[in-house]
Amino acid sequence: MIRLFEIDEENWTAVRSLSVREDQRGFLDSAEGILARGYVYRNDRARVIGIAAGDTAVGVALVKDLDEEPACYDLQQFLIDARYQGRGFGTEALRLILSELKAERKYDCVEVCVKRDDAAALHVYEKAGFSDTGYVDPDAPDCKNLVYRF
Repeated sequence: MIRLFEIDEENWTAVRSLSVREDQRGFLDSAEGILARGYVYRNDRARVIGIAAGDTAVGVALVKDLDEEPACYDLQQFLIDARYQGRGFGTEALRLILSELKAERKYDCVEVCVKRDDAAALHVYEKAGFSDTGYVDPDAPDCKNLVYRF
Protein backbone atom coordinates (compact mmCIF):
# COMPACT_ATOMS: atom_id res chain seq x y z
CA MET A 1 0.00 0.00 0.00
CA ILE A 2 1.47 3.31 -1.12
CA ARG A 3 1.00 6.45 0.93
CA LEU A 4 2.31 10.00 0.83
CA PHE A 5 3.97 11.54 3.87
CA GLU A 6 5.32 14.86 5.01
CA ILE A 7 9.10 15.03 5.25
CA ASP A 8 10.39 16.18 8.62
CA GLU A 9 13.44 16.02 10.88
CA GLU A 10 12.65 12.40 11.77
CA ASN A 11 12.52 10.94 8.26
CA TRP A 12 14.47 13.20 5.90
CA THR A 13 17.62 11.05 6.01
CA ALA A 14 15.67 8.01 4.75
CA VAL A 15 14.45 10.15 1.84
CA ARG A 16 17.92 11.60 1.22
CA SER A 17 19.33 8.10 0.66
CA LEU A 18 16.93 7.23 -2.19
CA SER A 19 18.41 6.96 -5.67
CA VAL A 20 17.61 5.82 -9.18
CA ARG A 21 19.51 3.46 -11.47
CA GLU A 22 22.75 4.71 -13.02
CA ASP A 23 21.12 5.02 -16.47
CA GLN A 24 18.37 7.26 -15.01
CA ARG A 25 20.61 9.76 -13.22
CA GLY A 26 20.70 12.21 -16.14
CA PHE A 27 16.92 12.50 -16.13
CA LEU A 28 16.32 14.01 -12.71
CA ASP A 29 17.96 15.39 -9.61
CA SER A 30 19.18 13.27 -6.70
CA ALA A 31 16.89 12.88 -3.70
CA GLU A 32 19.18 15.25 -1.81
CA GLY A 33 18.89 17.74 -4.67
CA ILE A 34 15.09 17.44 -4.59
CA LEU A 35 15.09 18.24 -0.87
CA ALA A 36 17.28 21.29 -1.57
CA ARG A 37 15.02 22.46 -4.42
CA GLY A 38 12.08 22.32 -2.04
CA TYR A 39 13.87 24.86 0.14
CA VAL A 40 14.97 27.04 -2.77
CA TYR A 41 11.42 27.19 -4.20
CA ARG A 42 9.73 27.71 -0.83
CA ASN A 43 8.36 31.09 -1.96
CA ASP A 44 6.57 29.27 -4.79
CA ARG A 45 4.80 27.06 -2.27
CA ALA A 46 7.09 24.13 -3.05
CA ARG A 47 6.20 20.86 -1.39
CA VAL A 48 8.56 17.94 -1.14
CA ILE A 49 6.40 14.85 -0.76
CA GLY A 50 7.62 11.56 0.62
CA ILE A 51 6.34 8.33 -0.91
CA ALA A 52 6.19 5.20 1.26
CA ALA A 53 5.27 1.55 0.93
CA GLY A 54 4.13 0.74 4.45
CA ASP A 55 6.79 2.29 6.68
CA THR A 56 9.55 2.28 4.05
CA ALA A 57 10.42 5.41 2.08
CA VAL A 58 10.44 4.42 -1.60
CA GLY A 59 10.29 7.76 -3.37
CA VAL A 60 10.08 11.53 -3.31
CA ALA A 61 8.38 14.19 -5.41
CA LEU A 62 8.50 17.98 -5.66
CA VAL A 63 5.46 20.05 -6.61
CA LYS A 64 5.41 23.83 -6.72
CA ASP A 65 3.10 26.56 -7.85
CA LEU A 66 3.67 28.07 -11.27
CA ASP A 67 1.84 31.38 -11.34
CA GLU A 68 2.99 32.52 -14.78
CA GLU A 69 0.91 31.58 -17.83
CA PRO A 70 -0.32 28.99 -17.93
CA ALA A 71 -0.79 29.01 -14.15
CA CYS A 72 -0.65 25.45 -12.87
CA TYR A 73 0.96 23.02 -10.47
CA ASP A 74 4.50 22.23 -11.60
CA LEU A 75 5.59 18.66 -10.88
CA GLN A 76 9.30 19.38 -10.88
CA GLN A 77 10.71 16.05 -9.76
CA PHE A 78 9.34 12.52 -9.24
CA LEU A 79 11.70 9.78 -8.08
CA ILE A 80 11.10 6.14 -7.15
CA ASP A 81 14.15 4.41 -5.71
CA ALA A 82 15.77 1.84 -8.02
CA ARG A 83 15.03 -0.98 -5.54
CA TYR A 84 11.29 -0.31 -5.77
CA GLN A 85 10.79 0.39 -9.46
CA GLY A 86 8.66 -1.90 -11.60
CA ARG A 87 6.15 -2.61 -8.81
CA GLY A 88 3.54 0.01 -9.70
CA PHE A 89 4.60 2.31 -6.84
CA GLY A 90 5.25 5.25 -9.19
CA THR A 91 1.86 4.93 -10.85
CA GLU A 92 0.05 4.71 -7.52
CA ALA A 93 2.04 7.57 -5.96
CA LEU A 94 1.36 9.79 -8.97
CA ARG A 95 -2.35 9.00 -8.70
CA LEU A 96 -2.30 10.01 -5.01
CA ILE A 97 -0.43 13.24 -5.72
CA LEU A 98 -2.86 14.18 -8.50
CA SER A 99 -5.79 13.40 -6.20
CA GLU A 100 -4.42 15.70 -3.48
CA LEU A 101 -3.82 18.52 -5.96
CA LYS A 102 -7.28 18.12 -7.45
CA ALA A 103 -8.83 18.34 -3.96
CA GLU A 104 -6.83 21.50 -3.25
CA ARG A 105 -8.03 22.95 -6.57
CA LYS A 106 -5.82 26.03 -6.68
CA TYR A 107 -5.16 25.34 -10.38
CA ASP A 108 -6.95 23.23 -12.97
CA CYS A 109 -3.89 21.41 -14.28
CA VAL A 110 -0.45 19.95 -13.53
CA GLU A 111 2.52 20.31 -15.85
CA VAL A 112 5.69 18.27 -15.99
CA CYS A 113 8.76 18.52 -18.19
CA VAL A 114 10.21 15.09 -19.09
CA LYS A 115 13.35 14.29 -21.05
CA ARG A 116 12.38 12.84 -24.43
CA ASP A 117 14.77 9.92 -23.86
CA ASP A 118 13.14 8.94 -20.54
CA ALA A 119 10.74 6.35 -21.97
CA ALA A 120 9.86 4.87 -18.56
CA ALA A 121 8.82 8.24 -17.10
CA LEU A 122 6.90 9.19 -20.24
CA HIS A 123 5.02 5.90 -20.01
CA VAL A 124 4.04 6.49 -16.35
CA TYR A 125 2.84 10.03 -17.04
CA GLU A 126 0.89 9.08 -20.14
CA LYS A 127 -0.68 6.13 -18.29
CA ALA A 128 -1.80 8.59 -15.59
CA GLY A 129 -3.52 10.79 -18.18
CA PHE A 130 -0.87 13.40 -19.01
CA SER A 131 -0.72 14.53 -22.64
CA ASP A 132 1.92 16.33 -24.68
CA THR A 133 1.28 20.07 -24.92
CA GLY A 134 3.43 20.40 -28.04
CA TYR A 135 5.31 23.29 -26.42
CA VAL A 136 9.10 23.19 -26.71
CA ASP A 137 10.86 25.20 -24.02
CA PRO A 138 13.88 26.94 -25.58
CA ASP A 139 15.76 26.34 -22.31
CA ALA A 140 14.97 22.59 -22.40
CA PRO A 141 14.56 21.54 -26.05
CA ASP A 142 15.32 17.91 -25.15
CA CYS A 143 12.14 17.72 -23.02
CA LYS A 144 8.47 17.10 -23.60
CA ASN A 145 6.05 19.31 -21.73
CA LEU A 146 3.11 17.25 -20.51
CA VAL A 147 -0.12 18.42 -18.89
CA TYR A 148 -2.76 16.73 -16.77
CA ARG A 149 -6.12 18.49 -16.55
CA PHE A 150 -8.53 17.97 -13.68
